[in-house]
Amino acid sequence: MVVHRLKAMTHPIPAVMEARPVPRRASVVWSVLALLAALPVSGVSMFRAIPVEWPLIVVQLLSFTPWLVLPAALALALAVVGRRLWVIVTTVALLAVQLLWLFPLDAGKPESLPAGTPAVQLRVMSLNSEYGEADAATIVRLVRENGIQLLTIQEHTQGLEDALHSAGMEEVLPNLLSEPNDDASGGAVFSVFPLEAVGLLPDTPFRMDVMRVLLTDPASGAKSTLSLTNVHTLPPVDERIGQWRSDLDKVARQASRPGNQLLMGDYNATYDHSEFRALLDTGLSRQDARAGVQDGRKLVDVGTASGARFSPTWPMEGLPLPGIVLDHMVTSPGIGSSDYSVHQIPGSDHAAIMATLIVPAG
Repeated sequence: MVVHRLKAMTHPIPAVMEARPVPRRASVVWSVLALLAALPVSGVSMFRAIPVEWPLIVVQLLSFTPWLVLPAALALALAVVGRRLWVIVTTVALLAVQLLWLFPLDAGKPESLPAGTPAVQLRVMSLNSEYGEADAATIVRLVRENGIQLLTIQEHTQGLEDALHSAGMEEVLPNLLSEPNDDASGGAVFSVFPLEAVGLLPDTPFRMDVMRVLLTDPASGAKSTLSLTNVHTLPPVDERIGQWRSDLDKVARQASRPGNQLLMGDYNATYDHSEFRALLDTGLSRQDARAGVQDGRKLVDVGTASGARFSPTWPMEGLPLPGIVLDHMVTSPGIGSSDYSVHQIPGSDHAAIMATLIVPAG
């Protein structure tokens, strides 16, 4: 009897490839580079996190806060290569803060109207025309193509008004309230709907008209009244930063009034300025306090609510600076919004902003 014995087969087992540690010196170099990339982000983030009246240079730096996400991401990548845990944790936290500011969870959101609530749909647009140099034909074309029913213009001039008339603006937006001026203080509102002048925000260098827009939905016949403010605050430059803060406070006071509010135009401020966030936070709290109600509602910055923090409105010409959002549509929370977009206009350093609003009837 022949017995065959099975022998265990022996094959060489390939050695498990172990991750080669980063040499100590290289680890230090990468970690130092990560911290150097994180340092300016940390500095500006400190200013962004503390809502006080910072000096001019800080206010201007804060405008570019959204772009800090890029060096923060670079710092994290360098930290991962360096493999020092505390540096990785630090840069992860820094990047997380930038993302929270880029897509803020505490921003005001439009409230959903109950089913069956009558409302008027309204297409709106706003533009700072840069001393009336914006191309009139492009403005009228955008109005036609996008079904714009309400247009606000800042830095409006008589020359621009004449050019818009020649381009056919009266055919699409026949109602006009206008105060042209060549020194950047002029303003105009063009509308499909009737306009009623209410007044001006007081003590502001640039004209900020307040008016009633009498809305009617052609399909349902629903009617509503919209309180519109054509916003143009002074920019925060030189010694005028105090006037900039005063202008924003005046806008907030107007926003606190009862009714459907739309405050649209060039705020010369971004969501990263505490002064602008305070406008959104306190506009309704003033109204609620008078009514004995504290429900925590906020005004809505339509662009921020639409996730458009990386859709800059300035500068559209000149130096190749990182773009920032200076132009805003701010509404009462009861006004719905959708289809927010930004459009470049030849001749202006600002882009036009447009959206669809749903204004409750009544």
